[in-house]
Amino acid sequence: MTRRDAARATAISALSYSRILGANDKIGLGVIGTGGRGQYVMSRFQIQPDLEVRAVCDVYGVRLDQAQGKAPGAKAFTKHEDLLALKEVDAVLIGSPDHWHKDHACDAMQAGKDVYVEKPLCRTLDEAPILVRTARKTGRVCQVGIQQRSGPIYIEPLEKYVKSGRIGKVNWVEAVWNDGPPRPSPRLTQIAEVRQQPSNLDWVRFLGPVAYRDWNPRQYFNFRSYLDFNGGRLTDFGHHWMDVVHMYMGERAPDSAVTAGGIFHSGEGRDAPDTVTALFEYPGFVVSFQSLITGNPLPYGVTFYGDQGKLHVDRNRYTFTPPGKAPEIETKQIPGDITTDHVRNFLDCCKSRSLPNGDVGVAAISIVPPLLAVKSYLEKRRLKYDATHMMVLPG
Repeated sequence: MTRRDAARATAISALSYSRILGANDKIGLGVIGTGGRGQYVMSRFQIQPDLEVRAVCDVYGVRLDQAQGKAPGAKAFTKHEDLLALKEVDAVLIGSPDHWHKDHACDAMQAGKDVYVEKPLCRTLDEAPILVRTARKTGRVCQVGIQQRSGPIYIEPLEKYVKSGRIGKVNWVEAVWNDGPPRPSPRLTQIAEVRQQPSNLDWVRFLGPVAYRDWNPRQYFNFRSYLDFNGGRLTDFGHHWMDVVHMYMGERAPDSAVTAGGIFHSGEGRDAPDTVTALFEYPGFVVSFQSLITGNPLPYGVTFYGDQGKLHVDRNRYTFTPPGKAPEIETKQIPGDITTDHVRNFLDCCKSRSLPNGDVGVAAISIVPPLLAVKSYLEKRRLKYDATHMMVLPG
């Protein structure tokens, strides 16, 4: 696709929106995947004055009913293709499990809808370029739920300490998202209550592109614990934190990845590690990512170690510590919901046709390290990666 073709597609998209939407008109939203996260992000859309939820879709009738209860008047579907056929739907929120993200997002863009797709962007390395190519070919806006990109709590210290050069040269980054001691999961109660497949749950459609297997309530209600559907902690938390690393250090995939971990606390048939750490080598710096279940967890967030200071950033605050024995520490809290900020940015871009903060292009790069880490964990080896040609190198 040439630049001229891309520009023409964008211009056509902007023209089509101008014809559909007046200054005071609302963007019609369809929601595909109305589980807990899907319903929450839908609520962030619903507080926007220029948005109306017009359709919802899920394979499970219970969740579909819940979503309709929160969006009265929205049409309900069990097949996403039927939702995408609606002319009154201009944009789509995708909250389905990871193994469906690529197909749901690409189908929506090819149907002429702008897309807000939850992270992680995709489940396998080969899917990311397909999503980028589809967005560029169709001229649709595709925002990925890496909401740190829209958060003032992340943008301010990036400008103040990193881009200004105040932190100095950074050669080590620690990305941490740990849990406390093991505790009973509310999902286990839900699973125990639904040992038989509900009559209003389409299990075959839920599996979608994944190989068929008989009804398994654990794999449905706790899909993040199974590598057929999700990369576990490596993609669920890792895509967020590695995207922050790229946001601060540059939009480039790592040169290598190695992972160690295991299932030490919560077997229950899962195959995604509950305790995991990964190392990523970049030109000039190294990143450590860890997600553990432990009695004394480290604070969650991302810490950048520079030769002129240390910067820690999480979703509530940032702290800068200059070098020296008695440093004058600078810290700040910025209240707010960065998911709401990210939703607002998406809707603004639907109208302006600008690239959103969490554009699929940057998300396709920051999903690479987590997916490399999953592959390293499964193959029990250090992977070398050619970032230019997007290839895992042999041996």
